[in-house]
Amino acid sequence: MSSNVQGEGEVPVYESGADALQKLQEKWKSTAAPYPAMYSSFLGGIILDPAKVGTPFPRDTLRSILVQMTAASGCRKGSIRYWLSSGPGDFLLSSSGCPGPAFYAVVIPSDYAQCRHGVRAVTTSVPMKPPLFATMKNVNYLPNVLSIMDAEERGAFASVWVDEQGYVAEGPMVNVAFVTQGGELVLPVFDKILSGCTAKRMLALAPKLVEAGLLKGVSTQHITAADAKRSVEMAFVGSGLPVLPIVEWDGQPIGDGKVGKLMLALSDLLWEDMKSGPDRVAVPYK
Repeated sequence: MSSNVQGEGEVPVYESGADALQKLQEKWKSTAAPYPAMYSSFLGGIILDPAKVGTPFPRDTLRSILVQMTAASGCRKGSIRYWLSSGPGDFLLSSSGCPGPAFYAVVIPSDYAQCRHGVRAVTTSVPMKPPLFATMKNVNYLPNVLSIMDAEERGAFASVWVDEQGYVAEGPMVNVAFVTQGGELVLPVFDKILSGCTAKRMLALAPKLVEAGLLKGVSTQHITAADAKRSVEMAFVGSGLPVLPIVEWDGQPIGDGKVGKLMLALSDLLWEDMKSGPDRVAVPYK
């Protein structure tokens, strides 16, 4: 059973794991469960009870776990998120106090749809992450959070980073893409930013629009903010979008200030690739 700690507001104390799990179950039953399945290497299996959501494996094993977890969830439209951790430990900086690495993953149902509306962006003053950390996936998301807060406070959807040399970098958890006045698709070079999987897939698929005569070329290059703002189209690119057109940056319209046909065409390519492309993985739903 639980007892209470007396003080400025009484905090319940749960004296057993069973009490804590019972409380978690009560909490989850009062709301819609956001995660139909999760995996924990610490517990050693897939958990369907959301109240218990709380690399030790080779790459192929991790992949197999994610596929099996997705199948167990029954979710057919959504996303998966996964984390590698040094494992449970002593809350100190060194991982020497951890018994071993841990892997966690969750299934998140979501009614994804293509983004066909335009959004506003602003240049953020939040410092960029150093290239060593910006080019790898890690849990250093504080700059991303601060840049989103910066954008929202200024009435925009998200921010864009511009480096100390004046070149466009990326957005928070997204890449940015431009269609120049010459009809070329340009993405910033991945030397100081994360080479997002969706951005790389866009670069692989975009030549189809060149073949169709809609684009003149496709490249990654250093592009200044001044040149980027003269583009006819601009968009955020990321796995949850996959393409979100930007119609205004720092109060200046991009192109004619309307969603452009080329970014929508690129969105169609990525969307179709997600549904029927060669890199899909079959999920063995029961």
